[in-house]
Amino acid sequence: MRLKLALALALAASTSALAAQDKAPQASPARPTFGTDGVTHVPAFDLPASALSSPEAQAAQAARAKMAGGAPPSDIPVDVMRRGLEMMLAPQVAEMRKLYAVDITDQMIDGVPTRIIKPHGRDFDHTRLLVNLHGGGFSMCADACALLESIPIAALGNFEVITINYRMGPEAKHPAALEDVEKVYRRLLPHHKASSIGIYGCSAGGALSAQIAAWLPGRGLPQPGALGIFGAGGVRFMAGDSAYVAGYIDGSFPPPPKPGETRGDMSRGYFSAADQEDPVLSPALHPDLIAKFPPTLIITGTRAMDMSPAIVTNSALIKAHVPSTLIVGEGMGHCYIYQSNLPEARDAHQAIVDFFRANLK
Repeated sequence: MRLKLALALALAASTSALAAQDKAPQASPARPTFGTDGVTHVPAFDLPASALSSPEAQAAQAARAKMAGGAPPSDIPVDVMRRGLEMMLAPQVAEMRKLYAVDITDQMIDGVPTRIIKPHGRDFDHTRLLVNLHGGGFSMCADACALLESIPIAALGNFEVITINYRMGPEAKHPAALEDVEKVYRRLLPHHKASSIGIYGCSAGGALSAQIAAWLPGRGLPQPGALGIFGAGGVRFMAGDSAYVAGYIDGSFPPPPKPGETRGDMSRGYFSAADQEDPVLSPALHPDLIAKFPPTLIITGTRAMDMSPAIVTNSALIKAHVPSTLIVGEGMGHCYIYQSNLPEARDAHQAIVDFFRANLK
């Protein structure tokens, strides 16, 4: 009898406690607050790997727990930075070469060093020609980035790809890279119709692809048949919402500096004398100029610092009635096309091939 009474009292106490808990006010999730200066103050939150991304992408996100994060210090000598980045990306290049068989030949074109990438062991498309402008912050990655951007496209599309080792900072300043690309392009035109040439790149190379499309008309040269702007846009880097969002959720690049804060220059002074809103550097801000662009493919990611420039450029192209296709990889960061193990990257490679095949005549 005593046991039954004890159980009944315990059950009643438990029920009473649950009822009191239900009536107690629940803590609301933290919300952003908005300053009168237009600044949004965002509370700390946990961001899981996107459930809409591939299992491989989710595994890669988890693997970042073992990796050092953030951009390297800018005071490291540029030659050390260049060697370090090439070493870091060497396994990715090796994986690309294992997946895609290509032949690679060094060639000087009008004094500009280039590499010619062709599919191995078979004839290639002699009508269409692609020109790659490699990434690397306008200061590095002339080898690894060039190969990561060129190898899968050459092999999958059966294309010849010429990747240009343009001049970079700190040895050179803008518009040196544009001048080098123009030199190579001029040498190609007697042998290829402009409508059969495509120009593309990722990161700095994506920005340079937009710049060259703004540069060529002023030099009396025809536009290429199609353009690929990947990991970039036709406006300056580190601008717009995505620079802040990616800075805090991706971490590959820091968010823009606060007022009065100094930040190292990844380009090593390449743009030190340039106005980033100059029409050639930010053609998406100049409707008359971007209206002269050829059909354009833009690729970015939801966690990439370049998403805002990509979106703004796509919108400007559409407004100017220029055919534009925007691919935004779910859960993807900056230049995710470098990661051959990701289904999202392989899908993007195929989309690039299909785009150039459809638009180059």
